[in-house]
Amino acid sequence: MPDAKPSFINDRVGVVAIGRNEGERLIRCLDSLAPYGLPIVYVDSASTDGSPAAAAARGATVLDLDLTKPFTAARARNEGFAMLQEIAPDIDYVQFIDGDCEVETGWIEASTNFLDEHPDAAVVCGRRRERFPAVSFYNTLCDREWDTPVGESDACGGDALMRVSAFCAVDGYNDGLIAGEEPELCSRLREKDFRIWRIDEPMTIHDAAMLHFRQWWLRAVRSGFGYAQVYWTTNKAQTITTGPLYRREVIRALFWAVFLPVLLVIGALFNPYILLLLPLLYAAQIARMAIRTGGDELFSWKLAILNMVGKFGETLGISRFIARILKGQQGGTIFYK
Repeated sequence: MPDAKPSFINDRVGVVAIGRNEGERLIRCLDSLAPYGLPIVYVDSASTDGSPAAAAARGATVLDLDLTKPFTAARARNEGFAMLQEIAPDIDYVQFIDGDCEVETGWIEASTNFLDEHPDAAVVCGRRRERFPAVSFYNTLCDREWDTPVGESDACGGDALMRVSAFCAVDGYNDGLIAGEEPELCSRLREKDFRIWRIDEPMTIHDAAMLHFRQWWLRAVRSGFGYAQVYWTTNKAQTITTGPLYRREVIRALFWAVFLPVLLVIGALFNPYILLLLPLLYAAQIARMAIRTGGDELFSWKLAILNMVGKFGETLGISRFIARILKGQQGGTIFYK
């Protein structure tokens, strides 16, 4: 951890952290930023574990999110950014970070240097890794999920350093999105010829604390809701020339969890043996996914099975979004912790 704030950063970088009942994880997050002396806004979403007081004790400006309005992480980041601009109006870059993460040594310097050297870059992110990848199979999955290719990218995740002028040019995040808000934001940035980069630098340490199947299942439901919501949003946006986001993910989930079973059930009305194809087709798809990701490792087979089961969770999330659309609603909250 640096001993003092690097002089080239000066007052050019601010931080928006968001969280809900993160406890010690939030303390580690803020302590990892403390040596830089940066302005920090912590946005809290109705925590009951003393998180706001802990953040204030560490010098952060605390914003309690009004939960009479629909909560989303996107809205929390936007309101945190608005507060940050009030207390630090001259910053060039904003580091967004989730409260269950901590910043790696050297990340602020490396990411700031990168944006300084690449004026067409709006967002830079690095390698997020899990604090305890071996504590559960689900944590291992998260750690592998974060290990994405280095280079120009289509999107970032929740932790990223962003150019303030670019963020303002697209009016920030879409407040209404429950999940998938980062790819949707990045799609609008790319429409304005900004670029998104992932560099080969350690960025943050994440503590998923995902120990049980139920947590993973709720995450799959949330992902499905997000896929459908972002697809719906970007499909209606005339400015997105690359086409709607997550169309493939929505179709894939619905195919395996709805269309294929229904098709075979209809076929069974004429020949009941057709239903025997259902487990065979699922098994074949699981084998295909496992072989594609390694095949000879037990991990690959467990991952393939979980991915197939996940299609049903995603479909449940998609159906929840459709139900809300029919009721004239899009908001709401799906937590998986």
